[in-house]
Amino acid sequence: MSGALRGLRVLEVGQLIAGPFCGQLLADLGAEVIKIELPGQGDPMREWGRGAPVWWPVIGRNKKCITLDVRNPRGLALMKELAACSDVLLENFRPGTLERWGLDYSTLSAINPRLVLVRVSGYGQDGPYASRAGYGGIGEAMGGLRYVCGDPAVPPSRVGISIGDSLAAMFACIGCLAALQQRERSGAGQVVDSAIYESVLAVMESTVPEYTVGGVIRERHGSVLPGIAPSNVYPTTDGQLIVMGANQDSVFRRLCEVMGRPELADDARYCDHAARAARQRELDDLIAAWSRQHAVEPLLALLEEAGVPAGRMFRAPDMLADPQYRARQSIVRVAHEKFQDLMMQNVFPRLSVTPGEIRWPGAAMGAHNDDVFGGLLGLDTEALASLRAEGVI
Repeated sequence: MSGALRGLRVLEVGQLIAGPFCGQLLADLGAEVIKIELPGQGDPMREWGRGAPVWWPVIGRNKKCITLDVRNPRGLALMKELAACSDVLLENFRPGTLERWGLDYSTLSAINPRLVLVRVSGYGQDGPYASRAGYGGIGEAMGGLRYVCGDPAVPPSRVGISIGDSLAAMFACIGCLAALQQRERSGAGQVVDSAIYESVLAVMESTVPEYTVGGVIRERHGSVLPGIAPSNVYPTTDGQLIVMGANQDSVFRRLCEVMGRPELADDARYCDHAARAARQRELDDLIAAWSRQHAVEPLLALLEEAGVPAGRMFRAPDMLADPQYRARQSIVRVAHEKFQDLMMQNVFPRLSVTPGEIRWPGAAMGAHNDDVFGGLLGLDTEALASLRAEGVI
């Protein structure tokens, strides 16, 4: 085991994304994450992925996988034993589920006063919506993100990934680490309550005070940033798209020079931020007419030499071919018994002294039963056989 969180033991009893992605982040940084699944069922993420079920090797990586039915009295007793020797319990069930199992925080903290309980849900652990089923897309809508995504001529768009779930997991991870730091001072654990809608709200910039102070409701604007020009997506002659931002006066001047139109930088219509904002579409059309005369690679080379920030639209093949990705090993090949060409994103962020690493991809269901129940809890072969026979593990 390596990484900054080496020595930290986390029990993960969630499923899908919002809880397990938090577990992945902790495991990536060195924590011993024990993933607990219901015997015979398992996390639905084991079946997810377009083209092949390849999401599980990512979100399940670095985790020890065990099966345990906590609804069974013997299973509940084992769960309490695991909680007694762990630092964190991570879950993302509907609020009240742990309580129905007899694993409310008062019970858990009596077993282990140092235990940190990390809870991820759609709406949080209290309030009038707490008992509702919460999914990422609903949280994205309630948090305000969906409304501002997409073209204003059509209904709001998805971001393209499960960003609400992932944000809730990331805030849960931050809260977990903060609670562990506080535990170093107080000796006691606490509850971390991460709600999907609030996690989305947290990254919504100044949308709320823009309304309460200025009466402005932020709307959908497609690919542009209103009032920030030029900053948009521009076409090339070979059918590619680039993203370019040249809204600062000095950068805009450099763009005008590389376009062969240096006079535009002093033109009263475009010479400063306010003027460009007032003629944003007109300016974008002018730049697009120029960019369309160039192929993507020569165009990016021109812009880079001129010091104008720009880049391609990347897809997976572009990432794999890109020298920056390769130099930093942003994507790595991971050995897998089934998928022979399995590649995935590396561990982020990078720590200079205690970096995280991918030790193994998502394991088979129950792969670490003997290691955890036998090695950690000390159960003998006969006891393990009995638990299997009863369907407890």
